[in-house]
Amino acid sequence: MSEVISLNPYEGGPDWKRMGRAIRYLSENYLSQPSLDDAAATVGLSPFHFQRLFTRYVGVSPKSFVGHLTLDHAKQELAGGASVLSAALDSGLSGSSRLHDLCLKIEAMTPGDYSRGGRDLAIDYGFHECPFGIALVMATEKGVCGLAFGDEGEEPAMMEDMRSRWPNATYRENRARTERIAKQIFEQTGGDVPLHLLGTPWQIKVWEALLAIPSGKMTTYRTVAEKIGNVKASRAVGTAVGRNPISWLIPCHRVLGSDGALHGYHWGLVRKRSMLALEAARVQESPKTSAIA
Repeated sequence: MSEVISLNPYEGGPDWKRMGRAIRYLSENYLSQPSLDDAAATVGLSPFHFQRLFTRYVGVSPKSFVGHLTLDHAKQELAGGASVLSAALDSGLSGSSRLHDLCLKIEAMTPGDYSRGGRDLAIDYGFHECPFGIALVMATEKGVCGLAFGDEGEEPAMMEDMRSRWPNATYRENRARTERIAKQIFEQTGGDVPLHLLGTPWQIKVWEALLAIPSGKMTTYRTVAEKIGNVKASRAVGTAVGRNPISWLIPCHRVLGSDGALHGYHWGLVRKRSMLALEAARVQESPKTSAIA
């Protein structure tokens, strides 16, 4: 079966591109409490225009976003210990952020399919602007199987990373399809978002546990291990979390070290910090904020 591989430049919108740069700037400089003027200047906009555009595209104000960019927030959320994930699993997915207004339908790959490295599997892909830089969206006929992040110029490395997970699949550039998916995910255009999980049975078990962590909440590798029935498997859980191919939708960014600090994230700690801050700000401003603590 022949492959069609193309890394031609995507046609990202200028507003998403500006907001992605703004999020990265704020995430890298939040300790100095950058002003609205400073942030606006980094993307070439007036403070008034920047405030309106950021709030429209990101869903929260720049001030609210900066207010949640702190590791103390993550540590405070973990003060309740193991009860955080336990409460999440008992109550199901939170409806407290726009992300979870999406309906995620999950179908897992069979162990036999996984062992064949994706042979006879066709995967559509496309690169798109998003709040966290460049998103590589990948989907089989059954649903989203990959969501990766990077910066301009890193597209070939992102593609190589994702292709290495399913080396025998056929890859087809299909921006028309993946753009619709990207808009569902990042612009909340509505509709179901089916997920096609391509992993080992153990990995899928861990990823399903991640889906139960509410937006704006965090937990530890140990707690995830406890909830899936193997308290001694923290390291194996960490490995499975690191192999999560559908970042953001399957929220591996919500898992922290036992000390409550941010540790390694496949797509970069600045991006992880941005994701946590954005979710926390959205939860705080949402009228549907969850009562889970």
